[in-house]
Amino acid sequence: MATTLISGGTVVTATGRSAADVLVDGEKIAAVLAPGSTLLGHDLAGSVDTVLDATGKYVIPGGIDAHTHMQMPFGGTEASDTFETGTRAAAWGGTTTIVDFAIQRYGERVMDGLAAWHEKAAGQCAVDYGFHQIIGDVNDDSLKAMEALPDEGVSSYKLFMAYPGVFYSDDAQIYKAMRVGAETGLMTMMHAENGPAIDAMVAELLAQGKTDPYYHGVARAWQMEEEATHRAIMLANLTGAPLYVVHVSAKQAVEQLAAARDNGQNVFGETCPQYLYLSLEDQLGAEGFEGAKWVCSTPLRSKHEHHQDHMWQSLRTNDIQMVATDHCPFCMKGQKDMGVGDFSKIPNGIGSVEHRMDLMYQGVVDGKISLERWVEITSTTPARMFGMYGTKGVIAPGADADVVIYDPNGHTSIGVEKTHHMNMDYSAWEGYEIEGHVDTVMSRGRVVINNNEYLGSKGHGQYVRRATSQYLV
Repeated sequence: MATTLISGGTVVTATGRSAADVLVDGEKIAAVLAPGSTLLGHDLAGSVDTVLDATGKYVIPGGIDAHTHMQMPFGGTEASDTFETGTRAAAWGGTTTIVDFAIQRYGERVMDGLAAWHEKAAGQCAVDYGFHQIIGDVNDDSLKAMEALPDEGVSSYKLFMAYPGVFYSDDAQIYKAMRVGAETGLMTMMHAENGPAIDAMVAELLAQGKTDPYYHGVARAWQMEEEATHRAIMLANLTGAPLYVVHVSAKQAVEQLAAARDNGQNVFGETCPQYLYLSLEDQLGAEGFEGAKWVCSTPLRSKHEHHQDHMWQSLRTNDIQMVATDHCPFCMKGQKDMGVGDFSKIPNGIGSVEHRMDLMYQGVVDGKISLERWVEITSTTPARMFGMYGTKGVIAPGADADVVIYDPNGHTSIGVEKTHHMNMDYSAWEGYEIEGHVDTVMSRGRVVINNNEYLGSKGHGQYVRRATSQYLV
């Protein structure tokens, strides 16, 4: 097996940073050594196959994006990134593991849905991947199937309080599923928005001739998110199920999560880069139909209500535990433009899997989070939250050699003609400038990105069988 020495860098973990060299043997990290250590010989650099010079740079565990939707059917179309293109883009951005969502639709069987997503991803991925399971039809058969998910390496499932007629679960169905979650250790992931009330608001707005993308955000008001978040927390409290609320965007929803956590409940929240940087006014409210580029659910929130500032604060205080992307890309031409004249027909989703690590590092530069917190919310906590820690999310002997060399003195310009490897005809992050750069990305010991060159290949990525959450109190 090939050996690699990463020398001269600063290893950054969730708990600190130190000058250290990292020895990789095959697919695993073999040792983390003090610079110049002779513990493994007096000429370690001369005895390995490859030396990667990380002088002046950070050495961090590969990013884990625990919320992606490759090739996801939605609104009469399908997310434009395949598992091949999406994981390649992830690698470019320093993400070495994704957790995607297998889907059971209404009238389908859970295990059939899981098998379909295995078929989509197998042999296609450039980096490692796992699955959550969407339960779109809670019934006796699917509840029984949920009990078998841990044996498949799937330790989390997702329900929707939104999208009536598509994925929606009512309170009784949520209660029943959470009972299984509590009994099996499955993490309940929740899309927390009051779907029936939202649908009523959508109908009212369209009847008034308010059809532009801006009104997507108006229809999905923060009250709808706060109410659903509170309801999910109460049902989780009743059943004893651990709860993870996805794509939290409203500060009021964060307050509900924080209150439950203060009471000792196993309740967690995720936010996404779009809720930290983008807004209802500046993006969804862009001239003409341009706002469709940023239609996603939950929606972008008003900057005048300071949701974005509160999201950064919640990351500092751990009221929100991690950052994923909800990567669900659609092109403007032929997909987003399905909603011209009717915002409710715009496919919901933003493409960000390539840029999460950079966007969150800019938060370090801007003084919004610490360097260690950057690693924690983008890698270590996702690994712990979803049963991968020890193998993923850490630079330590025995862990997978998923390693990123990040240059704090580098620069990254985001844009379609600059840094853009996702299968989309636009960038939601066009014009963003990042004061840092992903120099080298190693996936299980293989260098897949180095000095702006892609060295990976589809089929390298392997399925990750996940254990139950390692983050519960």
